[in-house]
Amino acid sequence: MSSSCGNFFLLAGPCVVEGEKMAMEIAEHISAITQRLGIPYVFKGSYRKANRSRIDSFTGIGDKEALKILRKVRNTFNIPVVTDVHSIEEASLAAEYVDVLQIPAFLCRQTDLLVAAAKTGKMVNIKKGQFLSPEAMAFAVQKVRDAGNDEVAITERGTTFGYQDLVVDFRGIPEMRKNGCPVIMDVTHSLQKPNQTSGVTGGMPELIEPMARAAVAIGADGLFIETHQNPAVAKSDGANMLRLDLIDGLLTRLTEIRMTINKINDQNK
Repeated sequence: MSSSCGNFFLLAGPCVVEGEKMAMEIAEHISAITQRLGIPYVFKGSYRKANRSRIDSFTGIGDKEALKILRKVRNTFNIPVVTDVHSIEEASLAAEYVDVLQIPAFLCRQTDLLVAAAKTGKMVNIKKGQFLSPEAMAFAVQKVRDAGNDEVAITERGTTFGYQDLVVDFRGIPEMRKNGCPVIMDVTHSLQKPNQTSGVTGGMPELIEPMARAAVAIGADGLFIETHQNPAVAKSDGANMLRLDLIDGLLTRLTEIRMTINKINDQNK
């Protein structure tokens, strides 16, 4: 995951693969926009959701079926694909279908999982735990490198603040970039409102653009945005996802910000 055009790169897609039609529509829509704007694009979709508040929450349509859809997205649109893995066995399974393995925030210190993901040879994207400082992520990155894989990235997704809120300390982005790997801002998960009494996570999607603007301005290498045709009926994390028809305008404005920042940096050299 990198950009040679001076723009940020983008990881975007649905929280979870709900079916082939929805995944293909989202990938096609975002691919066209990112090609026009010069944004390197990675399609994101979880094939299984393991971290659910309630036992009756939607977890997926079946591992193999969802992974085959992710592979079809990759092959159809010629774009890389990222998905979450939760165990050693999942790392080797998912690696057959996708390009980037993502370590969920709650599992970012699980040594065996990090090593297993690294040994697949795929790029490993580590979500920063809501309970960790930016400085502590150096150890997670080093585990992947010590396992023989230098293709690693870190994703900021907010820090627990009280019981039902997350905050983002933007000092963490330049701090984590000191590890010599890309740092990604997970815009939508950082706006979650976890631990609701209903057992369904809430969110503040109205703050997606301000959060993304701040991340681009401070120099995040990439953005992570979950999106859906109709978040109100999404089967997972609908409360904090961006409506698909809004992503064009958002990415256009964010690209303008990044190009302005680049120009200012060039003038100050």
